[in-house]
Amino acid sequence: MKILISNDDGIDGAGLWAMAHALKKNFEVVIAAPMRQQSGMSHAMTFGRKLEYKRIDNSDFEVWTIDGTPTDCVKFYLEAVDVDKKIQAVVSGINNGANLATDVLYSGTVGAALEGALHHMPALAVSLDIKSEISFEQAAFDAAKYFSAQIEGGKNFFDNLNFPKKFRAGHAEFINTRLGKRNYINAFVNHVDDEGKFFFEIRGEIFDIDDGEGTDIHAVNQGYVSVTPLNFMMG
Repeated sequence: MKILISNDDGIDGAGLWAMAHALKKNFEVVIAAPMRQQSGMSHAMTFGRKLEYKRIDNSDFEVWTIDGTPTDCVKFYLEAVDVDKKIQAVVSGINNGANLATDVLYSGTVGAALEGALHHMPALAVSLDIKSEISFEQAAFDAAKYFSAQIEGGKNFFDNLNFPKKFRAGHAEFINTRLGKRNYINAFVNHVDDEGKFFFEIRGEIFDIDDGEGTDIHAVNQGYVSVTPLNFMMG
């Protein structure tokens, strides 16, 4: 089975390569990832400018990098390169930082997986807490096992996985969850440069509105790997 991997941390993201090597044991892996950091791009596509792309020499994988969003990368490969339609699933990540609750609406990691789901194929987004004690390699190993089991079960899924700071039981325990609700306070910091131009920077402190039992936030806080099924149908 041939699968496509992307991310929003860029082609040099450590989580991307850990995921690729973990999946390589059971799948033929292709990588199509942004040239640079693209966090917070959601499902954005680029219009109005030409996008540079290039193939990178690599002995283990077919690797492409694109000067665009995560969605651009997945769409480019699926629709412009994979003319024989050999790709059968999309994996996005591992993201360097959690994508929990309503943050999935902003996530470029989830956006890349969403493009796979829109092409009617299994799709998985994987994220690891930025302060996690778990390595990318361990998370990739566990995520690859989860992905393989889902594929073997014949399911057409669109799932969002989040790994905690530390495993509750010393190993990965996957638990099905729903999206919590997350907001931020003090989110805008203003700056004025030497020329008198005004700028703002989005920061903010996390303020969880719904982190109760059953949510993805609660699960990772308890040391579980949250598995949240997503759906692109808005109605």
